[in-house]
Amino acid sequence: MYPYEAGATGLSSCFPPWAHEGGLRATLARLRDASQRARIRDEMTRPGADWENLYEAAGTPEGIVLVSFKNERLKPLTGQTLGWVAAQRGADPREVAMDLVLEDESRVGMVIFMAAADNLRREVALPWMSFGSDAGSMAPEGVFLLSQPHPRTYGTFARVLGRFVRDERAAPLEDVIHRMTGFPAANLKLDRRGLLRPGYWADVVAFDPMTIHDHATYTEPHRYATGVAHVLVNGTPVLRDGEHTGARPGRVLYGPARRDG
Repeated sequence: MYPYEAGATGLSSCFPPWAHEGGLRATLARLRDASQRARIRDEMTRPGADWENLYEAAGTPEGIVLVSFKNERLKPLTGQTLGWVAAQRGADPREVAMDLVLEDESRVGMVIFMAAADNLRREVALPWMSFGSDAGSMAPEGVFLLSQPHPRTYGTFARVLGRFVRDERAAPLEDVIHRMTGFPAANLKLDRRGLLRPGYWADVVAFDPMTIHDHATYTEPHRYATGVAHVLVNGTPVLRDGEHTGARPGRVLYGPARRDG
C-alpha cells in the first residue's frame, strides 16, 4: 500500500474496458465515433459490473486532478480538476475527459481521490501489509518539473514513519520497518536483501524517528522528505548527512522468475 487518500493513473481508465481493446489508437478512434462516445459516457456514471469504475469511485469530477499532458497546449491545465476544466469549457465532465484524451493522444495523468484516512490507518496496522510508492524516481529539477506527480513519489516512506507510526501510532516502529525491508524482500525472493546480516548486501537507511517527515503535497509534489541522515546502497554511501554523495552503486535485482537468454 501507499499511505495516501488519492491514487494515480491515467484519466482514460475512467472508460470501460471494451473502450481500450486494440490499444490507444483504437480507443481514440472510438472517442471520435458519436455512438461509441455516448456508450462510454453512459457507462462512466454507473458502477462497473466487472471493472473498477474510477470516475464513479471519485464521486465528483472535483476529485480528479489532471497532472500530466504531452500536448504543450494542454500543459497549463496541469494541477486543475476535471470539474474545473469542464466548467471552463461549459461541457459535461465525461465529455471533457474523452476530449482531453483525444487532444493529448495519451492516457492523460490523473490523481484521483477515492480512499478514506481511517481505512489507511487500519491498513497500516495489518501484519501482512507491506509498503511501496508505486512511483518512479524523480528529482525537483529539469524535465521532471514539467509534470505534477503524485506526492507518493517523494513522500511515501517518510509519511508512513512520521505520520502513521510516530504521530498516530497506527503500528509499532519495529514492525513497520520489517514490513518495509525484510518482509517484502522475502516475498519477492530477493537474494540477500532486506536484513542486516553477514553476507547480505549492505542496504542501510539511518533516520531520526522523531523528525522524519514528508513534505510533498498534491499541489506541491516536488519536495523531498526530511529526517533521513544516511543511506548506503550495496555498502556504498549515497546519502551522507542528508546530502547526495554522487555515488550510483545500485544494481538490477532479479527474482526467481528471471530467465536468462
